[in-house]
Order: sequence, then C-alpha cells, then structure tokens
Amino acid sequence: MKLPVAVQLYSVRDDMEKDFYGTIRKMKEFGYDGVEFAGLFGQNPEEIKAFCEEIGIVPISAHVPYYDMLENPEAVLADYKTIGCKYVVVPYLTEECRPGTDGFSATVEGIRKIGEAAKALGLQLLYHNHDFEFVKIGEEYALDVLYSSVPADLLQTEIDTCWVNVAGVNPSEYIEKYSGRSPVVHLKDFKRSGEKLGKLYDLIGIDDEGAEQEEEDSFSFMPVGYGVQDMPAILAACEEAGAEWVVVEQDNPAKGETPENSVRLSREYLKTLNW
Repeated sequence: MKLPVAVQLYSVRDDMEKDFYGTIRKMKEFGYDGVEFAGLFGQNPEEIKAFCEEIGIVPISAHVPYYDMLENPEAVLADYKTIGCKYVVVPYLTEECRPGTDGFSATVEGIRKIGEAAKALGLQLLYHNHDFEFVKIGEEYALDVLYSSVPADLLQTEIDTCWVNVAGVNPSEYIEKYSGRSPVVHLKDFKRSGEKLGKLYDLIGIDDEGAEQEEEDSFSFMPVGYGVQDMPAILAACEEAGAEWVVVEQDNPAKGETPENSVRLSREYLKTLNW
C-alpha cells in the first residue's frame, strides 16, 4: 500500500484566503488524502476539525512561524491540537536565526523548547528545511547539527526535497539518512538553467536583499513530475525510510499556470505512479 498524499495549503494560499473551506474541499476532489495548513485565516479550529471529518480529509500538520511558537507555544499549538493535527512544523528561519549567525545556537535551544511544549500536548515537532541549512559547521551540515542537538522525540524531519537538491545534495539519499525520523516528506519539483541561484526566496514571497537578481525564467517551481527531480527514486526512499505521509508543495506556479491547477497536475502525476 502506497503512502497517503497530502498537499501543503501554502501552495494555494490566495485561494485559501478567499474561500477557506471551498479550497480544502477542492483538494479532496483532486484526490488528496490530507492537508497541511499554513495559517488558519481567522477560522475556528473546532469548525475546521468538523469540516475535515465531514469531507474525509486528514489535517496532518501545520506550518507555524517559529517566533509565534516560541513566544507562546502552549496557546499557539493548542489550536492545531484541536484541529486534529499530529505534527506542527518550523517552516522557515529568518536571517538572524540561521546557521552562520550568532543567533543559531539560540535557535537550536528555541526549537528544543517548542519541541517540549509540542510533546506535552501530544504533538510532534518537525523542521522544514530550505537550502541555507546546508552550510557547514565544522565538518557537518548545519541541518545535521540541529538534528544531533535536539533529540528525536522532540524534533523529527520534514525534508523538503527541492531545497535539498538546490543545496547540491541527493534528496533520496538524505531522506534515507534519516530513516525512522522522516515521518513527513515534501515532494517539490523545479527546473532551472544556469548555476547562479540569485533571489530564490523572492520566489516564495520573502525579500532576499543580499542576493543578486536571478535572470528571468532561470528557476521555476514546477508541478511534481514536471521538473528535474527523480520522483520515483524519492518516493522509494520515503517508503524505505518509514515515512507516514508525502506532501505536495509548490511555492509558486510556473509561468502561465495557476496554483490550483499546479497542485491538480501534481496529484494526477502521482496517480500515474499508482500513488
């Protein structure tokens, strides 16, 4: 039996803001088994839980800003416990928190604190990587330092396969490296031309002042199966590593496409692989 497939609702964030429940229903119609939240848009957690139960879609997890969880973890995480999420995720670190800055040690301890609060509520904290965690601290990637510093019962992985590849690391091998600690894996595809990364974070709506401007169309997020990623190998690695869910995410649609059609195409591609 193949792993269930969810969609990160950040992929359709504008649709979610306009029609929260209608968009989730559409994800169910596309064939997604679960959803991963990225904001609740003012909706009531108990009503979200009831709606997901009504249409038969699993609220598996949520991306929650790091500082929000750090400031008041019990109150913030309680909403996701009410919804029925099993996981909560640190989705992104702002520059002052990242590896290579004086703030990274404090970030590691902050993540430990959030992990303890999540565990007390019966939730599991995950960390969703980008490429900047693949700088070296000594001989290790900073992401590996994070996972070796915070025990697995407090922090597990949500490996984003696109950003692993952008960092120059084989996504399948990295998933397998964390066998038993990779319950949720992000399936994300892309295409690029040239070697300069440029302002990739501008493409996900985050100002990236320190980077050179990327040449037009040199990088594009793509529906799963439409880019450079070896998805059959990645999916096999997910199974080998003991993952419980795979999650489709597309930060922005390819030129000329819509977010909704992008996630539909991803789900249709996975169906061709019998997923």
